[in-house]
Amino acid sequence: MELYSPWALLLLLILPFAGYLMLRKKHGAAVRFPSLVDMRSCPVSWRLRLRPLLVVARLLCLALLILALARPRKGTVMAEVSTEGIAIEAVVDRSGSMQAEMDYDGENLNRLEVVKRVLTDFIEGDQKDLRGRPDDMIGLVTFARYADTVCPLVLSHGVLTEFLKQTQIVSQQSEDGTAIGDAIALGAARLKKAEEEIQRRNADLGFAGVGEKKDTPSFTIKNKIMVLLTDGRNNFGQRGPLEAAQLAKQWGIKVYCIGIGSSQAYRTVQTPLGTFRMPAAEELDEGLLKSIAQTTGGFYSRADDAQSLRKIVETIDKLEKTEVKSVQYTQYAEHFGWWTLPALVLLGVEMLAGCTVFRKIP
Repeated sequence: MELYSPWALLLLLILPFAGYLMLRKKHGAAVRFPSLVDMRSCPVSWRLRLRPLLVVARLLCLALLILALARPRKGTVMAEVSTEGIAIEAVVDRSGSMQAEMDYDGENLNRLEVVKRVLTDFIEGDQKDLRGRPDDMIGLVTFARYADTVCPLVLSHGVLTEFLKQTQIVSQQSEDGTAIGDAIALGAARLKKAEEEIQRRNADLGFAGVGEKKDTPSFTIKNKIMVLLTDGRNNFGQRGPLEAAQLAKQWGIKVYCIGIGSSQAYRTVQTPLGTFRMPAAEELDEGLLKSIAQTTGGFYSRADDAQSLRKIVETIDKLEKTEVKSVQYTQYAEHFGWWTLPALVLLGVEMLAGCTVFRKIP
């Protein structure tokens, strides 16, 4: 609670002087009597003794009106958050070669499962080195022989991580393969379309022109990036990887390429004779991934195990920072009515009492 015009309270200093003048006032209408001896012997009634209460009521009414004049009000702090976020497209390989196993905190998981866990920590945070990306738009594209949009770019990441958890390695030979070029082209198209939709929405809300509106849109895309995770070489698809990289560059999209591979990679095979570990052939095309990253302004890094994969993702998290601008303002509710109404009621009671119970003649 605060007062908008606290200087009005100085008027309270006048009230003691005004009360003194009203109580001191002696002159008024008079009736002449030949003698006051009998009048002096009459007892003083309670009405006469309590009549100064009318002065007190009048002063209290004035005090309440002065407090109302000072405009007491209560403010509620409101905040408008404007985010200059990053649009991130995660492009994940789910071809058969991703069945090769990796160690993840003492647990043997295939490469896709490790990628899913690290990406989930990147999106939601792991309460350690990864803080999460709550203010960014993130989408998911997976690919093997064909590239598919699993989740569009969204700000609410609960549905995204759920789709990520449900992503599985291809089970049919007809779907197996590695279409890196098509995956990059699809991810770039999704990022471009999301940017155009946000620009159109902001224009519809009146945020397009400079100086037209002081308010700022709730979300604008600061950067567009793509995180490509694969362990193979391009062998399917309609668009070449370098051609797709040029398209991404044209649309201002940086591609961070992460090659997943190890010379000691293996996969577990179940046979009637038991479980065997079979060495997995390494097909990682590092030269191609380096070219893609250099073309788009990103970088390439190789992850031989889960720990190195996490370090790469942490590096991307530190490079791509989101700016959140918060504009605070205070919304006030006026409370002078809580003082004005009692003052008017008190004034009415004082006038009514002065004309009835405490009426004097003449």
